[in-house]
Amino acid sequence: MNSIAVLGLGKVGTLVGVLLNKQFSVKGYGLHRPHYEIDIPFPHEIVDISNMGNVHRILDDVDAVVSALPYYLNKSVAEISCQKGVHYFDLTEDVKTTQHIQHLKESASAVLAPQCGLAPGFIGIIGGDLSKEFDEIRDIELRVGALPRYPNGQLSYSFTWSPTGVINEYLNDAEVIHNGKRKIVPSLDGFEVSSADKIFESTFQNQTLRKN
Repeated sequence: MNSIAVLGLGKVGTLVGVLLNKQFSVKGYGLHRPHYEIDIPFPHEIVDISNMGNVHRILDDVDAVVSALPYYLNKSVAEISCQKGVHYFDLTEDVKTTQHIQHLKESASAVLAPQCGLAPGFIGIIGGDLSKEFDEIRDIELRVGALPRYPNGQLSYSFTWSPTGVINEYLNDAEVIHNGKRKIVPSLDGFEVSSADKIFESTFQNQTLRKN
C-alpha cells in the first residue's frame, strides 16, 4: 500500500494526512482549504466530496482511502471503495454506518475498517491489549478525549471535531459491551462529571506515590 487519499481536510483530516505523509504518498481532498494555516506537506485539491462521482474519480488511482468526512457520507464512500478494491478506513462513531460497512465485507476484496478514530478505535485497542495481562477481569474503565480547561456550554464540551458528529452520537443509542454482552444503551446513560484539573491532580498524586 503506497498511495492514500484523505477525504476531508478539517482539523482531524489535515492531521491524518500530515502523519500518513511521513510514510506514504498522500493526497488530500476537501470542500474547503486545509484547516491549519501551515504549509501542508502533501498535495491537496478543493473538490465537492459529497458528490460521489468525484469520489469515484479520486479512488481510481489509490491503494487506500481514509475518510474524515461526516458520518452520513461514509456509507457511500465505503461502497465505492468495496467496488474498486480500495482499502477503506474511517473515523466514524455512528453505529448504523459501522453496521452497514460490516455487511459489505462479504463481497469485499480489500480491508474495510470503520471506527479507526480515538474512541471507538484506539481506546479499544488499548483496552484489549491491557486485558491480556490478567487471568480474570472485573471492570476496565478508560477515559479518552480532550477535556477543555475552561469548559463552556451545557455539555461543558470543546468542539475539536465535527459538531454534526457529536450531536448524532449523543442523540442516538450507543453500542457497548457490558458484563461480557453486547448491548444498546442511551448515549448519555450513566452521566459522569469530570474535569481536567481533577484528572491532572489524580495523575500527579499517583506518580508521587510511585516515586515514594
